[in-house]
Order: sequence, then structure tokens, then C-alpha cells
Amino acid sequence: MKLHYKVFDLHLHDTFKIAYDQRDIQKTLIVGLEHNGKMGFGEATASNYYRRDIVSIIETLEKNRHYIENFSFDSLEGFIENLTSFFQEDNFAMCALDVAAHDLFGKLNEISIHQYWGLDTSIKPLTNYTIGMDELPKMINKIKAFPWPVYKIKLGTGDDLRVIQCLRKITNAVFRVDANCAWTPTQTIEYTKSFKSLGVEFIEQPLAAGDWEGMGEVYKYTTLPIIADESCVGMIDVPRCKGYFHGINIKLMKCGGLLMAKRMIAQAKSLGLKVMVGCMTESSVGISAVSQLLPMLDYVDMDGPLLIRDDIASGPSYHDGEVIISDENGTGVKMHTSWM
Repeated sequence: MKLHYKVFDLHLHDTFKIAYDQRDIQKTLIVGLEHNGKMGFGEATASNYYRRDIVSIIETLEKNRHYIENFSFDSLEGFIENLTSFFQEDNFAMCALDVAAHDLFGKLNEISIHQYWGLDTSIKPLTNYTIGMDELPKMINKIKAFPWPVYKIKLGTGDDLRVIQCLRKITNAVFRVDANCAWTPTQTIEYTKSFKSLGVEFIEQPLAAGDWEGMGEVYKYTTLPIIADESCVGMIDVPRCKGYFHGINIKLMKCGGLLMAKRMIAQAKSLGLKVMVGCMTESSVGISAVSQLLPMLDYVDMDGPLLIRDDIASGPSYHDGEVIISDENGTGVKMHTSWM
């Protein structure tokens, strides 16, 4: 086994703004695992919220290069399990390795990962398209320029009800609202009353991640489903979300990759929670991995490649909200650019 990696700048079509961050360029690290003449690819992006920069991810990889390159790859799950204990403090690095290992395994065995898992891809949810926080006329123009059946609307503006009211006038699409921890419990409860009649499907992470008391109040009085994002990072958080949220949003970089995501999905479903998988602002390398999970999900947010101007790879394609999974082996990713 040989470890490779390279840093890329992903340039966004528009400034992407949420309640606690904004950016025009997303730095991302592409990791390659090479074995027996094949290369598997994974991805880890920089994240201000989770305090992960590319330099620290690379440091983690280099510190553990010996283990990465010398563990047996006879078993996909065994390889990932062996590495997990070395990466407990850096799920972003672990995610890149996990996804690269899945992609490599599929390529070596000439099978896609969803086939390896025995999943039926004929039934899968539509992906939303994200409209970041902006001046209202610009948000309106973004929707007009990109007709789509489901939008995720980023809020936290101080005038959020008016934003949804105005956007509703120009489209009949389903709205999903993501407040990214920006609201109070009282605001959230009041917004749910109005948003339900405005075609909002659910609200994602309205309160700060640690405000469990506030979420208890919201859960008691909300008229819309509430989905956890920042409050649900890994496996340990899933059971805690029951009784506070109606579902969870899993992100591969938060939890450490596909193997952990599958376990979180199974656990959430056993608790009666809805399951969504989301994405960072990432390329088709990471999004291809998300696509393999589609048949297991109630909702999905995998619009990363639609938000960037210079995707470095190809993977799933999109048609009016539908995700067409790549027919390539592994996770379905194919690199566009030379990177070694």
C-alpha cells in the first residue's frame, strides 16, 4: 500500500455564506491509496467550524503513514478498523482514508460499493440544491437561475420569515431550512408555525450544538421535523438525539467515513430517527462516496459539485434533483486532473 495526497482549491460559483462562515474558495485534500496497480481516492476539506485545516490533516496522515502503508488490505473493513484507533482525534483524515479504501477495494474487485453492500439503487431520495445566505434579490436570482425541485435555504439573517415568504413567491419547490445554530428556542418554535404553511419540509440544526435543554423545548412544541447536524457528529451522538430531534444529518467527514456512516444509519433507524446524509463544500471525490449510501437514506444533500466551478473529478450526475450514480467501480469517482 502507498499513500499519496495533494491539495486543491475549489472555486465556488458564488460566495457561500452561512450563519457562522463564508467563503469563495474551498481548500480540499485528495488522498490516494495505491495497491496492486489500482488507486482509490478520498477527500477531506478544511473546516473552520470543526477546526480542521489542511496542514493538520496532512500532519495526521504523515504521523501515521507507516500504519497506513503496512496494514493488510485483505479485508476492507479490517483495514479501516485497524486504522480507526490511530485517527480518533481527526475524523476528517480518517474519512479521506476510509473513502479511498472503499474506492480502492471496489476497483480491485471490479465492483461498485453499493453493489458490494447489496443495495437496490432504483429507489433513492432527491438531492436538494443549497441557497446560501445573501441579499434577498441575490437569493431570488440564484433560484431563478437554477430551477430545482428541492432547495436548502440557509438562514440566520434576522429577517428569516420574510426571506422564506419572498422565495416562496417565485417557486413551488420544496424548501428545507438550515439555520446552522443561529436561532433561539422561542424563535424556532415560532418559525415552525409559519414555515409549515410555506412548504418547508424540515428545519436543520436551529440551535447551538450543545443546547439540549433548548432542543427539548423545541421538540415538544415544533410543528415541523427537526434534523440534527452539528449536534450529531459521531456514533455516540445518535442515541442522544432521540427525543430532541426527529432525524440526523450524517456527514462523512464529521464521522470518519463510510464504514462509520453505515453504522450510524443502522443505529438511527433502529431508534426511529430519519436519516439524511449531507456534504461539505466538496468535489465529486467525496460526493461519489455519499452516492453509494443513497438507497439507505430518507433525505440527501449532495450538491457540492453543483456549487463549484472547477470540479477535479467526475462521479454522480444530476437531473432535476435526481442523482444518477456513476457506473465506475468503487465509489464511482474518476479523477479529471493529474495530481501526483
